[in-house]
Amino acid sequence: MRQGLLRGRGLQIYTWLVIAWLVVPIAVMILFGFNDTHGRYNTAWQGFTLKWYGKLFEIGDLTQALVNSLLIAVLTMTIAGVLGSLIGLALGRYRFRGSATMNVVMFAAISCAEIVMGASLLSLFVTLAVPLGFWTIVISHVMFSISFVAVTVRARVMTLDHSLEEAARDLGAGTWTTFRLVTLPMIMPGVLAGSMLAFALSIDDFVITNFNAGGAVTFPLWIWGATRVGIPPQVNVMGTLIFAVGVLIAVVNALMARRRN
Repeated sequence: MRQGLLRGRGLQIYTWLVIAWLVVPIAVMILFGFNDTHGRYNTAWQGFTLKWYGKLFEIGDLTQALVNSLLIAVLTMTIAGVLGSLIGLALGRYRFRGSATMNVVMFAAISCAEIVMGASLLSLFVTLAVPLGFWTIVISHVMFSISFVAVTVRARVMTLDHSLEEAARDLGAGTWTTFRLVTLPMIMPGVLAGSMLAFALSIDDFVITNFNAGGAVTFPLWIWGATRVGIPPQVNVMGTLIFAVGVLIAVVNALMARRRN
């Protein structure tokens, strides 16, 4: 009995330690967005202020880097979302020559080290004489994100109740109508989850972006460059807002899923 209580108490302590380990860095980032720092380095607490939220876009290069990251993430989410969903639908629905190889390639792309993928893409662009910049970053991000979308949608497709599609066809619906009104709504949670995952992977990628950015600067690359001269509080504010938007989307998604159930 006593041993069981100790084991339960130990599990609780371990759980709270893990939660603290995950939350403390984010809490520090949010806290130092309110720091009234007067120097170049935002590492020591000097008082509370909201002025950095009013000066959020005061640093032009930082604002442009954030805009680049958001544009690249949205494009990656859209392109990888569409292509990955079609691949996931095909892999989950049909058995065709090469489907097994396709599955292996998808999981190989997921498990591949970022430094290997970044160097490989750089070699490809240099060999094809493609100038490095904004669009090579987009191509790179779509390349490594598409597998995550495909795997997510494929898992959703494999759990579908195909009798609903057969019922729609029996009632006279054509192939496109069946897909639009029956199949697509059923796989939409997987499509949205995969697309949001692609967005999250893209907006904070550093390694692959660093290989293929050329003269383009994204939010993570700007922060890396600023570490040598001091990171301004606006970085903390922007990070806080990105985190808040992510939490808001997760909460809305959870509430919608709860409502559907």
